[in-house]
Amino acid sequence: MDLQVLIARSADVCLKPWSHSVVLLAGGDDDQSVVEDLTVRIECRDQEGQRHCDRDLELEIYRSGIEINLMLSWWDQPDRPMLWHGRHPVWMDGASGERCSAPQDAVPLEALSRRLRSLLQPVDQSG
Repeated sequence: MDLQVLIARSADVCLKPWSHSVVLLAGGDDDQSVVEDLTVRIECRDQEGQRHCDRDLELEIYRSGIEINLMLSWWDQPDRPMLWHGRHPVWMDGASGERCSAPQDAVPLEALSRRLRSLLQPVDQSG
């Protein structure tokens, strides 16, 4: 499955009742089986198809060693906290990058990050 479609479908599942599409901003590769570095905007629409730009997200996916890490933030809203998700989720202040408590709307965003990371993380072949 195309990576952008996978991200959009995951957002649809975790961020109901909204509908999502994904726009590639940077990175990406023809080989969709290996995720290296990718930055996308997850665009949000309501059930009637009307855009809700204030609900758009920026997702950065990058590899650190064998681990897939995600950075999820609100598009064009630098004052809102952002979520880094590696082995565990960490919320950070959007302006300073310092660790902060999770915002009230954290649960669906953490669910999206967990889902994407589990779908993208290569299976450990050593076991």
